[in-house]
Amino acid sequence: MLLVDELRKYYRTALAVDGVSFSVADGEILGLLGPNGAGKTTILRSIAGIVQPTSGRIEVAGHDLAADERNAKRSLAFVPETPSPYEMLTVYEHIRFIAMAYDTLDKFDERADSLLERFDLEEKRNELVATLSKGMKQKLAVVCSFIHDAQVILFDEPLIGIDPKGARELKNMMLAARSSGCSILVSTHMLDTAERLCDRILIIDKGKVVAEGTLSELQDRAQMGADATLEDMFLKLTEEAAQDENAPVS
Repeated sequence: MLLVDELRKYYRTALAVDGVSFSVADGEILGLLGPNGAGKTTILRSIAGIVQPTSGRIEVAGHDLAADERNAKRSLAFVPETPSPYEMLTVYEHIRFIAMAYDTLDKFDERADSLLERFDLEEKRNELVATLSKGMKQKLAVVCSFIHDAQVILFDEPLIGIDPKGARELKNMMLAARSSGCSILVSTHMLDTAERLCDRILIIDKGKVVAEGTLSELQDRAQMGADATLEDMFLKLTEEAAQDENAPVS
């Protein structure tokens, strides 16, 4: 459902993403992990069409992002770490605007009411988005990602700033979306959540893939036992990658 092939992104002379390739299958949640500055957000923004890649290929639901941007984006939803909603719309108007943009008004009323209730936004439905707290804006972005029939959903640190009930609802909705065949890519520093939620893990550092696989595959790669946590594996694999990069060339 989602394919990223040899993605590279330079910001002037700085290489932020260096030949990253991966895929996310139908009905799969892939966790994107890495230290600060590893290139995670650049990857997500490139897939969303916000950042223009320097080179490489991205396919969303079979549509090449460069050659068929309209249909690729119609299949996609993106929840950024810091949403920038239209503040002069009401909450309800904002959600309706997103549904209109994706031509899904036929399913809007029932879906909107359910999502507003699940994320405790029902009482805010007629208030301007500008009056919402940061956490409420984050929940509004989540609601907008589920208001249309996205086949691929990208999340950048989706649980930061959301209250415990909202976080639980989001995780339940992600699991339900996976069960319906949706492909989900989630970037997070919350390793315990990634360990419970994700089917596979992709670890990147300094713009390069360090390791990829299921928890058991990462345990084998890190040469750690079955009781090792994702945090243990993440720290060991990224430290080894840093040592390899800094090793002198013989």
